[in-house]
Amino acid sequence: MTATEHRPALGTFHHFSATVSDVEASAAWYERVFGMSRVPAPFPHYDDADSGYAIVLLDPATGIGIGLHHHRDQQDGPADERRCGLDHISFAVPTRADVDAWASWLDRLGIAHSGANDTDDPVPYTALVFRDPDNVQLEIFYMDTPD
Repeated sequence: MTATEHRPALGTFHHFSATVSDVEASAAWYERVFGMSRVPAPFPHYDDADSGYAIVLLDPATGIGIGLHHHRDQQDGPADERRCGLDHISFAVPTRADVDAWASWLDRLGIAHSGANDTDDPVPYTALVFRDPDNVQLEIFYMDTPD
C-alpha cells in the first residue's frame, strides 16, 4: 500500500449480535440493562431464514443495536472468551464519571460487576466488566483522548 492509497471510510459502531440460549429472556435483560427498544418483527437469518431468527434491540439516542440470535440447531452452553469467537463487547462512555454511574446502575439492577478498574497499563483507561445471562463479557469503557 502506498501513501496515496487510503482505506474506505469507516463509521461508528453499529451493532453486535450474539447467539443466546433463551432469546426472549436475553432480550428482556438487554432491554432492562441498556434501555433499548425492540424492533417489532424478528429478523430472519441472512441467507438462511429456515435456520432461526434474531430479535433486534436499538438505542434511539446512539443508533447502537444488539441482535440476539436463536438458531434452530444451536449448541447451548455458556459463552467463553477463551474459545475462538467473541471475546467481549465494550461500550464507550464520554466521561470517567459515567463509568461510576454505570456501576451504580448495575448495582440497582442486581447485576454483578467488577467495579470501575482504572489502569495505566499499557495506556490510561477505565473499564467496568459484567456479563449477560449467557456469560458474554460486556464492558463500559472510558479512555481520555487528547484533543
